[in-house]
Amino acid sequence: MTPKPFVVCSPLGQHEITLETGRMARQADGSVLVSCGDSMVLVTACAGPHRADASFFPLVVDYVEKQYAGGRIPGGFFKREARLAEHEILTCRLIDRPIRPLFPEGYKGDTQIIATVISHDGENDTDVLAITGASAALHLSEAPFQGPIAGVRVGRLDGRLVANPTLTEQKSCDINIVMACSSDAIVMVEGEAHEVSEEEMLDALDFGFKAVQSLIAAQRELAKSHGKAKRPYVPTPGDEVLSARVREVGYADLEAAFKTKEKHARRDAIRAVRDSVLTALADEFGQRTKDLDVAFHDLEYEVMRGLILSKRRRVDGRSPQTVRPITIETGLLPRVHGSALFTRGETQALVALTLGTDRDAQMIEGLAGRRDERFMLHYNFPPFSVGEVRPLRGAGRREIGHGSLAHRALRGVLPSNEEFPYVVRLVSEVLESNGSSSMATVCGGSLALMDAGVKLKRAVAGIAMGLIKEGERYVILSDILGDEDHLGDMDFKVAGTELGITALQMDIKIQGLSREILSEALLQAREGRMHILHCMNDALAKARDTMSDYAPRITTIQISPDRIRDVIGSGGKTIRSIQDRTGAQVSVEDDGTVRIAASDRAVTLAAVEIIRDLTREAVVGEVYLGVVSKVTDFGCFVTILPGTDGLCHVSELAEGRVERVEDVAQEGDEIVVKCLAVERGGKIRLSRKEALGLEPTVAALRAGL
Repeated sequence: MTPKPFVVCSPLGQHEITLETGRMARQADGSVLVSCGDSMVLVTACAGPHRADASFFPLVVDYVEKQYAGGRIPGGFFKREARLAEHEILTCRLIDRPIRPLFPEGYKGDTQIIATVISHDGENDTDVLAITGASAALHLSEAPFQGPIAGVRVGRLDGRLVANPTLTEQKSCDINIVMACSSDAIVMVEGEAHEVSEEEMLDALDFGFKAVQSLIAAQRELAKSHGKAKRPYVPTPGDEVLSARVREVGYADLEAAFKTKEKHARRDAIRAVRDSVLTALADEFGQRTKDLDVAFHDLEYEVMRGLILSKRRRVDGRSPQTVRPITIETGLLPRVHGSALFTRGETQALVALTLGTDRDAQMIEGLAGRRDERFMLHYNFPPFSVGEVRPLRGAGRREIGHGSLAHRALRGVLPSNEEFPYVVRLVSEVLESNGSSSMATVCGGSLALMDAGVKLKRAVAGIAMGLIKEGERYVILSDILGDEDHLGDMDFKVAGTELGITALQMDIKIQGLSREILSEALLQAREGRMHILHCMNDALAKARDTMSDYAPRITTIQISPDRIRDVIGSGGKTIRSIQDRTGAQVSVEDDGTVRIAASDRAVTLAAVEIIRDLTREAVVGEVYLGVVSKVTDFGCFVTILPGTDGLCHVSELAEGRVERVEDVAQEGDEIVVKCLAVERGGKIRLSRKEALGLEPTVAALRAGL
């Protein structure tokens, strides 16, 4: 007998979220259908038993938007969803990041989350539904998941905080952040803002935390009714004798190694200590190399954190608040439209900017429809940046996530399309990495934009914050190193201007943070950001007044929307002819805005002149050299401009009476006429007799002047 579906509903702001299990995907270990309005996400969890031989926790998260969910057929040749789009990959990360830390330390069971968008109403976003659904599916399954958590998007609309604003409302929000929360604390944050203060951001975080508590209660109700018994997982107890011996033999040398400032030298020193410990204990513990490695890693964790908590001394000798030395070069790539080399300690990003035209915009197809992206930021993390050897592949999820964070940090300060009608592409090449290359990308990106002459509202800088917390003791770290990220409890990236925050991202490895710690971290981040902005201003205080000689110049002119067809021509024939004749790039928008792009001013002027000729309209009192296009009994029609004809009545052909029109003008004749009137509806009245005797004017018209 098929079990009946079980449904729970939870209010969230102005919406109601529905969680249902027992109707779909019943062979998965956990399956939940999450709905809001007509948007629906099916989330499944499958979990295998713990594998002691695995070297890491094999958690896989996929989020897939099916085009049928929005009533669309995929574009392209195959008409089938293929590789994940960037938005889908970013949502995979939003799900993975808060869930991964909520499995027991040392657990290594194969676990897979698949979130499939099966209906989309075009208004209720599905990414936050997928976060909640993933938690609910794991909570129902046998996996030893230490949840539940819930996802919420917090927006601020007209000064009012809103839970899960619609896609339409998001366009007007000055705060737009996605959060994941447990019943005790915030566990993940990702989002952007329009230069808001730290206090305003804290209020938004508090609002989101309170908003999701009913969703967490709903998941518990769901699991109480239909949840499976959790698979027992008991961590393998460590060998206390072995751990004590590793500590006894290696502690002093490891503490000294951790005081080495330079990254690779420190890594080599730590490796030398490890080798000496393994050699010293080889006879005592035989072939237990793996156990010795685990114990040594635990000792690394203890030593580094102990140095910071007890002595407030970091591995490179800095105080908790100190930012590493910064050096900046701008304009170093001669053929690039804008460039900057930003170096902070052992992290270095080379950011190059390219300016393009409308045709360079990226078309993005999603469930909410198609749009053109005019600002692109691509982040690359080659293996040499960390001294590794591995094959080059396409951008992975980490690269896409870091690039997206930098993109959000910068896009809010760009000038409008009307002020700066260029498509902008930033590429960040991470040349060295030891802590927060994404924030170096933000700084380098801001500088490269100003180097290209882009009039930003204000410069943007970013900083990564860390945390070491043991019980009630904690230390907040500014500008964290890779080791501090790896062995610490928090990775909190904050980007913004001198006025406020533009983007942030937070991942927590512990059970959560209090408002006091979050507030302190944000204020300390602001101090660091102000320091970095000061260094950036010393290097380049404002956007350059001139653009690169190699950048395209875009000239904007306005024509009547009724004349767009004259510029484009049948099947685009006319606009292609303009581009072929001049070498300029020409684009026309529906409102009659025409953009002409070329690096040579003469080319631009030639294209402008052709378009002006094509779209010039008759002006009362002007004299035109026209061609008779049609002869009738009552006069003749004269083409005075491309696509523009007027009537010269028989009474206006000559002085005195004209018996036959053909006696004065025949089809194909070139005659000079004066515009008498442009009537309502566009009809043009012309006169030949009023243009007679204007020989100098006629000569000039014939010369094309």
